[in-house]
Amino acid sequence: QVQFVESGGGLVQPGDPLRLACVASGSIWPYTAVGWVRQAPGKEREGVSCISSSDGTIYYRDSVKGRFTVSRDNAKNTVYLQMNSLKVEDTAVCYCNSLIFWGEGTQVTVSS
Repeated sequence: QVQFVESGGGLVQPGDPLRLACVASGSIWPYTAVGWVRQAPGKEREGVSCISSSDGTIYYRDSVKGRFTVSRDNAKNTVYLQMNSLKVEDTAVCYCNSLIFWGEGTQVTVSS
């Protein structure tokens, strides 16, 4: 199993950056890929980005390509999501996910 604790969310203005961090622990960490998933108010959860455990494979949804960067530091048990040029439509609760395991999420609000 794996446990996640997300942090770094907040209230920012359009165009601002934020960096989310996800501290992981558990028996299958760091051997598992980790994804960032978000859920906007009234919408389904959607995958934002995913990073493999070791071979460097990375996925981004089209709407965040060029703005978001995912990375992981296995020595620090942490996965990061650097979010630049944030838009109002990026407002959501952002979760770490691997297999059936989820964190509690961190709120990202982009508003002028």
